[in-house]
Amino acid sequence: MLHVGQLVYGLVVVVDVEGFSRLGILDQTAVLFRLEEVLDRAAVRAGLSRAEWLRQPRGDGELAVLPADSDVSRVVADFADEVAEELRRGSRPRLRLRISMHHGALTAGVFGPIGDALIVACRLLDAESAREALARHAGEDVVVVVSQRLFEDVVATRFRGLRPDRFRLVTEQVKGQTYCGYLCVGSPKAVPEPEDVVPVGHGTVIELPGG
Repeated sequence: MLHVGQLVYGLVVVVDVEGFSRLGILDQTAVLFRLEEVLDRAAVRAGLSRAEWLRQPRGDGELAVLPADSDVSRVVADFADEVAEELRRGSRPRLRLRISMHHGALTAGVFGPIGDALIVACRLLDAESAREALARHAGEDVVVVVSQRLFEDVVATRFRGLRPDRFRLVTEQVKGQTYCGYLCVGSPKAVPEPEDVVPVGHGTVIELPGG
């Protein structure tokens, strides 16, 4: 998919399992099997093929770069929605996930894809606001964070049933760099309850430790 010296624009999707490090090795194994099942089924239902994705394990999740011709709205809307739906099916072990997405420049490195797009996606995934949102909403099993660019280019179009009013602005500062994204608890296509709607533009600034 990527070659040294080639610069492409691609969609990066990063997934992380909540509380993975607190599990024993047998439970971790079961969780990762379940995660693979959830992502595979969600992709199939969304009309996507994970076999075509450039995928890298992250220990407690996965980082994937999708083909350049991927329908980004299908991934943001349908794939995220199907992940939320699959998690609601109640299979064990229960998974609670954070998912981040960003569309940007990538190239090939010695150990895999490199570029600002991966950094942005990983910073948003690890943002304290995303962790807190998942912890605060015990009835939901997924939090989706998209970059500001992806929100403006894709979510705001409302393609494929996307609901911009499901998202709230979050701003993270890491090592002197500011990362802006939009966070949605649950499916980005779901009809929200009145108390769940937070007007776009109301965000928080959270300082993360450097290092």
